[in-house]
Amino acid sequence: MATAEEEYRKIQLNSNRPIPGQSLTNDPEKPDSYEKAPEFVSVHAASEYMFSKLIEPDVYTSVMEAVGNKTAIMDITQSLLFYEFQEGNFNPDLMFMLLEPVAYMIIALAEKLDLPMVIYRGEEEDDEVEQQYLGVTVAEDRLKKLQKARQTGRVPANVITPKMEQQIEELPKIETNQESLLAPPEEKTSINQQSLMSPPQGI
Repeated sequence: MATAEEEYRKIQLNSNRPIPGQSLTNDPEKPDSYEKAPEFVSVHAASEYMFSKLIEPDVYTSVMEAVGNKTAIMDITQSLLFYEFQEGNFNPDLMFMLLEPVAYMIIALAEKLDLPMVIYRGEEEDDEVEQQYLGVTVAEDRLKKLQKARQTGRVPANVITPKMEQQIEELPKIETNQESLLAPPEEKTSINQQSLMSPPQGI
């Protein structure tokens, strides 16, 4: 089975576009999820879908635990989007376009809980700002905007809609102290959140 790193590189190289002769080697009776037509084709619809996933109780708790444990928000975003890509919900182009909107959503959710946030790996060590996610380079100015949103508690109005703001306000309270927030859950969730939230290695 291919590693996450290999899958990211595969997307980077061919953007999920078939190579000559690929259709002769793939089993047409058993296509992978990402080989079918994607569920979403617009940023707006896909953003609404991702927000609805983020506020599902199990996912919300798991993501906030990861943020509270200083997992970089861009790593969390990358893992979530790649998982949805593998499920056939997005094509690679749309997945890349959702990087910033979903990162802002996570910032807004974490801001409500007053959680300390790390935007990207190496931020605390003052590493070089330009980073790669999902095989593409995210420029310094975009990461700086994410950092500013963390500092001010404000995200772009076109990302968090009034409806989303209301839903955020209605989310259940989670203890914000690290000991309570990061305590292991009593029951295992229905999806493998531990592997989903683990930052990819070597990307």
